Amino acid sequence: LHLKRMENSAKALGFPFCDKAALTEISNLKSQRPMWCRLTLGELGDFDLKSEALGDTKPVWKIAIADQRLCSSDPWLLHKTTQRRVYDEARSTLPKELDELLFVNEKGEVCEGTITNVFVQLSDGGWITPPLMSGCLPGILRQIKLQSGAVREAVVTINELLKCRQIRVGNSLRGEILA
Repeated sequence: LHLKRMENSAKALGFPFCDKAALTEISNLKSQRPMWCRLTLGELGDFDLKSEALGDTKPVWKIAIADQRLCSSDPWLLHKTTQRRVYDEARSTLPKELDELLFVNEKGEVCEGTITNVFVQLSDGGWITPPLMSGCLPGILRQIKLQSGAVREAVVTINELLKCRQIRVGNSLRGEILA
């Protein structure tokens, strides 16, 4: 799913992409422990792979709303690229007592976290996640949950966060985390 997302973004951005070359690049990864891996596609179709051991993920994260607003019409938000300075800056200045910051767009709609997608359980028990049009990355965990019917897309406001039953954040690397 990650490579398919990369291929789709490569097409949209006009980068050459060869899935066989990508698979060759990652084929030598081996570890007894979970790993964080980043495969970056260059504009000429070249790949760069970085990896390291993944530390343990706390089961519950403390979250807050980021001061910085996202622009829902920014096309870069739909692609996992190196053009994510706002996320990196927010993550690097995260106060010690927090684990994640959630971004809101110019309309007051919740988008995503610095490294996570957002899942909200409404008072009726149903789960929602912000739609891509709010300005969020089509994360792999998000995609799996949408395809399975575990969540549906709907605009999420800060007011809904305040009155919801439960908030979870997550990504395909760390899974779902209670917030």
